[in-house]
Amino acid sequence: MEIERKYRVINELWAPLGNPLKGALIRQAYLSIDPACTVRIRITGNQAFLTVKGESRGICREEFEYKVPMADGIEIMKMAKTDVISKYRYKVEFRGYTWEVDEFFGDNEGLILAEVELKDESEQPEWPGWVGSEVSGDPRFYNLNLALHPFKTWTP
Repeated sequence: MEIERKYRVINELWAPLGNPLKGALIRQAYLSIDPACTVRIRITGNQAFLTVKGESRGICREEFEYKVPMADGIEIMKMAKTDVISKYRYKVEFRGYTWEVDEFFGDNEGLILAEVELKDESEQPEWPGWVGSEVSGDPRFYNLNLALHPFKTWTP
């Protein structure tokens, strides 16, 4: 069971940390776009992962992830039903929690999101100074929706 909260990052406060050389490059696309059961292929570094996620229930959902051979991952990505999302991921330790900060580029350039995984829905971790508003329940910020409706196409 995945339990996580997601937040917008205040870009101006995060910028000093945003060195792409220190982040992990992630490319991912979706094989199933059904919100009840999404299937994603992700390539990061020299590893590929196939992930199946159930429907979101608040900030919780079932998640199953499997490592696949890199050559298979590359071929599977070619079968995707969505465009590829590209981002750099940074892991930041802060007050006992690991924050994963995704700095998107390509069609989602300008968007930076932070996620924190929790053991329990009631946990309220202290936020780093660069964390802005919570978007956990806003489907526009789900990676699947960013693949289908990129940030650059949003109207202000």
